[in-house]
Amino acid sequence: MIWEWLLLPIDPSRGHVVTEAVAWHGRLMVLAWAVLVPTAILIARFAKVLPSQRWPEELDSQLWWRSHWIMQSLALALCLVAFALVWGGGLFATQAGVHGWVGRAIVLLVVVQVLSGLLRGSKGGPTAPSADGVEHGDHYSMTRRRKVFERFHKTLGYGLVVFSAVGVIGGLWSANAPRWMWLSVMLWWCVLVTVFYILQRRGCAVDTYQAIWGPNPKHPGNRMPPPRWGARRLVKFTDNE
Repeated sequence: MIWEWLLLPIDPSRGHVVTEAVAWHGRLMVLAWAVLVPTAILIARFAKVLPSQRWPEELDSQLWWRSHWIMQSLALALCLVAFALVWGGGLFATQAGVHGWVGRAIVLLVVVQVLSGLLRGSKGGPTAPSADGVEHGDHYSMTRRRKVFERFHKTLGYGLVVFSAVGVIGGLWSANAPRWMWLSVMLWWCVLVTVFYILQRRGCAVDTYQAIWGPNPKHPGNRMPPPRWGARRLVKFTDNE
């Protein structure tokens, strides 16, 4: 029967026996890294300009930003709780091996990622002018600090998604998880990759700068080279315009 096959552990030579703490560790980590984190990244990448939004009359939709930081913050909280459940014993001490060190590295890199977000600089621009009325700001003026932050934050973010996938697979193997768990995770990852591919092909990855301030060439960021990471500008300008 298919159901009996699905309930068998991935390695029939070993049993699937884990403590309650380890079981909850796995559930929380899968929820955080296989669901919340990649979903938050998808929203941040593809929901800066919504289909219902009258861009450029309506600018700076906050849906993507709020969804991104709320989901990432929740993922961080779940990750820390899951980490605490097995600290000093359980999966780390006996079965985990490489998986345990991968988990530690992920937690450390998450802390670095959070700190990098706190160092992103000021926003600036017409919606947040300084006390002297000048529309400067690290993001609006695209200062060196902002450029370094964006490259570092995005590189580490996507890298963590890939690294966490290694951690999830290692955890499933260490716990000798049933086959239905493996299939569920793999199917979900296929859905995420497919959604990413479709939205990227449709050009939904809009330049953050233009999503916030629009295409007017008076904004300094629109005079700079096009963004990387496959994002597109809805309107392009040259230095002579």
